[in-house]
Amino acid sequence: MITPRKEVPDFAVTLMDGSTWRLSERSPENFTMIVVYRGYHCPLCKMYLGKLTKLVDGLKERGIDLLVTSSDTQERAQMAVEEWDIANLPMSYGLSIEEARKLGLFVSNGIGVTSTGVQEPEIFAEPGLLMVRPDQTLYFADIQTMPFLRPDLSGLLANLDFILAKGYPARGEA
Repeated sequence: MITPRKEVPDFAVTLMDGSTWRLSERSPENFTMIVVYRGYHCPLCKMYLGKLTKLVDGLKERGIDLLVTSSDTQERAQMAVEEWDIANLPMSYGLSIEEARKLGLFVSNGIGVTSTGVQEPEIFAEPGLLMVRPDQTLYFADIQTMPFLRPDLSGLLANLDFILAKGYPARGEA
């Protein structure tokens, strides 16, 4: 488990334009926000990422570098972008299971076809949200074992305003 104020392991994924995104190469003003979704097979991920699309500009204004990723293939990630109307999100694909585990994410084996008729991958990372400081240390993490409960995004921007204004420290390090 990665604890707050400790270094987050470096990892790389492929952005939808084919370029490589690597955590250690990021230089955000305040945070890198990494949102891991289960994949194209997840209808709850579709709803969650739909809410996240409304926050992209606000995150940029607050110096937050956003990445949305999964262990999906390029083909499945592209279907998500097109069918879920989330083209404004900085989407990537190919988070390896090994890297997901290093990030403290849970991993599940596929169990068949979902309620929306999409086959789950053989193995995939479960959802998580990580806020990483520019020095690559963990500020905040919310890790799930299944898709049902995620951080509420409705107060995210106001909470970030408070955190940034007050210099609120990372907690949970003890």
